[in-house]
Amino acid sequence: MAALRRKFGEDYQVVNTNRATTFSAPVKKKRQRFVDKNGRCNVQHGNLGGETSRYLSDLFTTLVDLKWRWNLLIFILTYTIAWLVMASMWWIIAYIRGDLNHGHDSSYTPCVANVYNFPSAFLFFIETEATIGYGYRYITEKCPEGIILFLFQSLLGSIVDAFLIGCMFIKMSQPKKRAETLMFSQDAVISQRDGKLCLMFRVGNLRNSHMVSAQIRCKLIKSRQTPEGEFLPLDQCELDVGFGTGADQLFLVSPLTICHEINPKSPFFDLSQRSLMNEQFEIVVILEGIVETTGMTCQARTSYTEDEVLWGHRFLPVMSLEEGFFRVDYSQFHSTFEVPTPPYSVKEHEEKNSLPSPLSTPTPALTESHGARRDRVFSVDCINTSEERCRQGGAGGRLPSKLQRMSSSGKEDLQRKVLLLSSQHSEKACSTGDLPLKLQRLSSSPSPGAQSRLQLKSLKVGFEPMTQSTGDLCQHSPPTPLTPAPAPMHSPLLSAGGRLEDNLPAKLRKMNADR
Repeated sequence: MAALRRKFGEDYQVVNTNRATTFSAPVKKKRQRFVDKNGRCNVQHGNLGGETSRYLSDLFTTLVDLKWRWNLLIFILTYTIAWLVMASMWWIIAYIRGDLNHGHDSSYTPCVANVYNFPSAFLFFIETEATIGYGYRYITEKCPEGIILFLFQSLLGSIVDAFLIGCMFIKMSQPKKRAETLMFSQDAVISQRDGKLCLMFRVGNLRNSHMVSAQIRCKLIKSRQTPEGEFLPLDQCELDVGFGTGADQLFLVSPLTICHEINPKSPFFDLSQRSLMNEQFEIVVILEGIVETTGMTCQARTSYTEDEVLWGHRFLPVMSLEEGFFRVDYSQFHSTFEVPTPPYSVKEHEEKNSLPSPLSTPTPALTESHGARRDRVFSVDCINTSEERCRQGGAGGRLPSKLQRMSSSGKEDLQRKVLLLSSQHSEKACSTGDLPLKLQRLSSSPSPGAQSRLQLKSLKVGFEPMTQSTGDLCQHSPPTPLTPAPAPMHSPLLSAGGRLEDNLPAKLRKMNADR
């Protein structure tokens, strides 16, 4: 092996080519949690320096926050030391007065009767402190220093009892153990509810006693970097679980499913099934309420990491109706099942829906056809506007007498005439009343061939002018002077210029000449 490494380099490694050996994917390292599943926060305070004196200023809270083993140790040591110190003081008084040398002398009056040594002094203190009072050892009236020590002992014993017993009582009555009977689901799920993508988890209460004013909150713990370049480790972001609608106020009698709607205001707005595998975050759930039996506030906590969020799952129902009551099956409390769920994020879904549909976009050909159709439609409002403009134009802009009679017949009559003109081009191309007398006689002749030829010729000549609106007629009509008698309206056949015989075809002129 050493020779191979000298030949191929230090990076040379032997590779096992045995096909029977199975290779497994590397196991993802379990990262450190900010809050454990049982609610304990993994935070330790170090390098306090001179700030440790602050703990002594709040000694009672410091003792309550200590673990039980340290509390019991402090409790035992405090009483033991107090007893030994006070027993020593009684022994010192007896030693100074010489009571130890006259222990069995009946004629001698000691400070404390029947105290001969330290054990007897210790027993006297215990009998006095515990108010047992066997009656064998007692203080005599000839010992003023003993009376003063007895008063001091009573005061000091009351203070020590109140402090230590109160500390132990608060320690035992803390509602932390009440949180042990509040359950959270092992995993959180992401699925659709009411057509919206939601993050959900389940909470339950194992006791029959209720949690008064129960309220739930969620925090997203995730490191991020601001646009200014500042790095925020373990940044906390609030998750809305119904604060605006009151859904965060729980009536925790049976297991409830807490829902966080993923919307544009949610930090999971761009979270998809694929990106969930690469994310690193932690959701801290905090449930608070008042214990009904003690009236103390209880708080239960848990957390969900990205590995404990299941995409496309839903919780199994745990409630069932029995005879006379509802039954909760806590064996299915943590169970989930898969449901069809879109793998993309809410942001991608909204962007997909915001794209314009090709069916809803009008084509240019249809737009042009509609525009052309609108141009061909006669507008009575335009006619009225044109008539008003012609009236305001003075003598030079006044309409001919025929159009004045048409406008005076009313709006509905004018609209009907305009539609009739637009539908019958061959008949309305020119009016026989506007033609000269010779053409009128020609048109009234019983010859069918001549009449058809006349209509065809008049259609060719007069179709284009009559397709214009009355507003155009008003604009193109020659100005007429103000005279008492209105001028007759000229036919479109005469507007071509010159006499009528000059504009007629050769055959029509010949027929007119023959007549």
